[in-house]
Amino acid sequence: MNAMTHSPHRPLSATQAGLTLIELLVAMTLGLLIVLAAAAALLVSRQGFFAVDAASQLRDNARYAQAIVQRVGVQAGFKNIDMLVPPPPEDPANPFEPSVFGINNAKRSTSTTWDAGTNWGTNDAGKNSDILVLRAHVSTRTGVTGSLSDGTMIDCLGETPPVTSNIDGGFLNILHVQASSDGEPSLMCTREAAGGGFEAQPLVQGVESFQVLYGVDNVVPNTAPTGTTDSVPDRYLRADQLTVAGNAPATYANWRRVRSLRIGMVLRSQPGSAVDTASQTFYPLGTSKSSASGTIGSAFANTTNDPGTVFTPPVDRRLRQVVTFTVHLRNFQDLEPS
Repeated sequence: MNAMTHSPHRPLSATQAGLTLIELLVAMTLGLLIVLAAAAALLVSRQGFFAVDAASQLRDNARYAQAIVQRVGVQAGFKNIDMLVPPPPEDPANPFEPSVFGINNAKRSTSTTWDAGTNWGTNDAGKNSDILVLRAHVSTRTGVTGSLSDGTMIDCLGETPPVTSNIDGGFLNILHVQASSDGEPSLMCTREAAGGGFEAQPLVQGVESFQVLYGVDNVVPNTAPTGTTDSVPDRYLRADQLTVAGNAPATYANWRRVRSLRIGMVLRSQPGSAVDTASQTFYPLGTSKSSASGTIGSAFANTTNDPGTVFTPPVDRRLRQVVTFTVHLRNFQDLEPS
């Protein structure tokens, strides 16, 4: 072979050379950082979307709960025109049941009585919430006998109750907090069932605290009422402060002097909807002080007799919202105007 025809191997030019190991590692590291940054941005964006959606749902639930309580609240004490007759004399052994009633710091009993409540358990959903009972009559097109409802009066489920001719009766709305089938504390509507007894249906999920104070007209706590009334509330009391021990007629007479309802609720969203993990304290009945030097919420809160008025939930990454409002009762509750 002619040595002159052999073409020796020539080295690659700089533009044709491959990556060194160090350059490859640097490129992989930069690519990994970009992927991690993109993934983090996606997670933050998704968490933000979840939080916005949960906050929107929370506001909708709060508006709906407020609308339901206000609707059935202003109906309390309504009597159809056919019922506007002087009531018979009250029997002290069987006093007329009031149109507004409540139980402080109690959960709804499984009993069939309308005014039943039991103590809260340590781990019960909705612990320290109150029970609110509202009663009204159905409005009718014609006389009570054989008449039909005109549909203007509804119960807490939005349905028209049946017509009754019982002057002292009417239909019941019992609002309270109870765990629903999925374990979430819910604002419940309990009403009289068609076949007897009571039936409960959840209205709004996520209601952890339901607090009620009663604007009363000339009522001294735990004392039989005296004097005249002017239909204007002059103080707000808890349900247990309207009770006169051993005197049902006096207790019911105090309840008939209720002129308004102060409602406070704390609602929560689904788990993981909040980013903040700091502990929070909520005041369902407001943050106003009893005096200039008083503690926050002390104007209405009483942690000894009404522990639900100061609510400190566990840190569980849930969004929460406080709803506080007042319902002024439209119908006069006394048996006879004073």
